[in-house]
Amino acid sequence: MKKKNEEKKENKDQGLIKKNEELEHQVKRTLADYQNLEKRVAEDKIEWVKLANRQLLLRILPALDSLILAEKHTKDEGVILSIKTFLDAFGQEGIKKIETVGKDFDPNTMECVHVAEVDPSAGSGQGQGEGKVVEEIKAGYTLYDRILRPAQVIVGKQQ
Repeated sequence: MKKKNEEKKENKDQGLIKKNEELEHQVKRTLADYQNLEKRVAEDKIEWVKLANRQLLLRILPALDSLILAEKHTKDEGVILSIKTFLDAFGQEGIKKIETVGKDFDPNTMECVHVAEVDPSAGSGQGQGEGKVVEEIKAGYTLYDRILRPAQVIVGKQQ
C-alpha cells in the first residue's frame, strides 16, 4: 500500500513538473509576443509621424515651387535664401530631390508632361538622346526613399 501511495505521489509530482514546464514555456512565449508587439507599435508610431509629415509637405511644396519659379525670373537673393532654407529643412526631414536632367526617364519617379525632339548628331550632351530627360518642369521629391511627388519632365525623342 505504501508503494502504491508513493507511486501515486511520484506520478503526481511528475505531472506537476511537466505542467510547470509547460506554463514556463507559455510565459516565455507570451513575453516574446508582447516584446514584438511593443516593437511593432513603436515602428507604427514612426510611420504615422512620417505619413503626417507627408501630408504637410505636400501642402508646402507648391509654395517652394512658386519660390523656385520666382528665382528663375528675378534672381533675387532673398528668394534664393528662402529656397535654400526650405531645401535645408526638407533635407533634415528626410526629403531628397529626384535628379532628372540627363537621366533616363523613369516612370516610377517621373511624370512625362511633354516629348521634345532631339538631334541625334548633337552628341551625348547633358539631357540629349532618346528617352533622356531634357528638361525638368517641376521638381520631384522622395521622403524616406518613397515618392513624395514625382518630377514633371520633358523627355527627348530622336527626330
